[in-house]
Amino acid sequence: MLNAQAIVSGQQFWHLPRNASLHGRSLDQHLLLNLWIALALLTLAHFILLVGLAVRRRAHRPIHKLTLEYLPLAALTVLFAFLAIRAQRLWAAQRYTGADLAAMQVEVTGMQFAWYFRYPGKDATFGQTKLALADAPAGNPLGIDPKDSYGTDDIVSSQLVLPANREVDLTLRAQDVIHGFAVPEMRLKQNAVPGQTAHIHFTPTTPGTYAILCTQLCGLGHYRMQATMLVLPPEKFAAWLATREAQAGAR
Repeated sequence: MLNAQAIVSGQQFWHLPRNASLHGRSLDQHLLLNLWIALALLTLAHFILLVGLAVRRRAHRPIHKLTLEYLPLAALTVLFAFLAIRAQRLWAAQRYTGADLAAMQVEVTGMQFAWYFRYPGKDATFGQTKLALADAPAGNPLGIDPKDSYGTDDIVSSQLVLPANREVDLTLRAQDVIHGFAVPEMRLKQNAVPGQTAHIHFTPTTPGTYAILCTQLCGLGHYRMQATMLVLPPEKFAAWLATREAQAGAR
């Protein structure tokens, strides 16, 4: 039996990944609007072509250039400007507009060929990192400075674990080359660039396990640069976080 929300968002008809985020439905609707407009324009173009062929066979009176070229061009310009501005606003709401102050903070770091996720711990402050200190075999893949007291309770995980129905603000970094952080079901895609910090915020709504992909060709091991996002009900996430904070405090 078809899910009504899935039909509205086009997931059943257009084979889109299921939407598991609060902002995903508006993005899906904009995508579907683009597809329906493209289909309508394709149909209209063929209709005009057929009508034009029929008219030219019956009458030799030329069609005015204003009607034939300028008006359709102006209409297409307005249409595409509307779509571009609407898409930019949707993207800006996720990328450039600041997250809520109560949003959960998580740092995402991409490196050849793995993703690491850092939580600030009980002090709610990330410790300083130094690339020279990064040593994954020694248990410090991000290079957290042991001299910085704020970093002693930081939690580093190879799996992104999040609570459902709470806004999350991701801080994206890269250690070596450009990596593309993407979670199709969350409608997320943002590059992590060395030397730069990018933010993207969203609210996961559906508990489950989702694949995290790298969408930039980042080297020979690009094919295996994957991780998972685990979205838990709030009470289960609180239990997971408490366990990891206790482990961090025991170090």
